[in-house]
Order: sequence, then C-alpha cells, then structure tokens
Amino acid sequence: MADSKTVRLEVITPERTFYDKDVEMVELTTTEGDIGIYPEHISLTTIVAPGILTITENKDEKKKASLLEGFLEITPTKVTILAQACEWPEEIDVHRAEEAKIRAERRIQHADERVNMTRAELALKRSLVRLDVASMKD
Repeated sequence: MADSKTVRLEVITPERTFYDKDVEMVELTTTEGDIGIYPEHISLTTIVAPGILTITENKDEKKKASLLEGFLEITPTKVTILAQACEWPEEIDVHRAEEAKIRAERRIQHADERVNMTRAELALKRSLVRLDVASMKD
C-alpha cells in the first residue's frame, strides 16, 4: 500500500502488467497535454496520448518508457494506466520503429483522398516516441 509520500502506479497492457509499484511521481502525455501526478492528486480520468512515461521511483531514480494510447485513472492513492502498449528502451525494436516512421511519412507526403491523415499522423507520432525512448538505452 502506498504511503502518503508515494502513490501506487499500475500500468497494464493487453500482454502484461507492465509496472506495479509505489512511486513518488508519474509524468505522461494526455490528449489535453502533459501531466505530472504526485500522491494525493485529485481524482481524474482521461485519455493517454503517445508519449514518454517518466516514473520517479525516488528522487535518485527515474525510469522512462514509451507509452502509446490508452486510458488513465487517478485516485489520491493509485494511478492506473490501461495502455495499448508500453515499452522500456531495451524492448523497442529500433529497425521496426524506423520502418514505421518511413511508412507514415510517405503516407503523409503522398496523401490523397484514400489516406486517413489522422491515422497516419498518429502512426508517425508512435514511431517517433519509440525512437526517442530507444535512444535513452544505457
């Protein structure tokens, strides 16, 4: 159980429980902008946008992961993220992310009425987040 200086963070993807520990702070991107969550945060439910998930376990240790689309629920003692995907830097297939980036850029550059621009832009954003997080490997 989280104490008053920590909040429980649970990140769940369709494949696994990605993370489940008490933390000091969580930072991520929502469709409304970036958000930082400390213990005793007001309750909130919102949509997660592709971005970097920063987990501060303690003031000396921060972990970063790619976080792709999902839902966020905050209570004063717990943060739950239901995500399409969440990956540590070492789990990211850089070649696959580069290929996805190239495909998305090509669709955007050569768009016609058959191209769903929102979908192409989201695919580009996801690949850029993955590449950014992959570059953070130790």
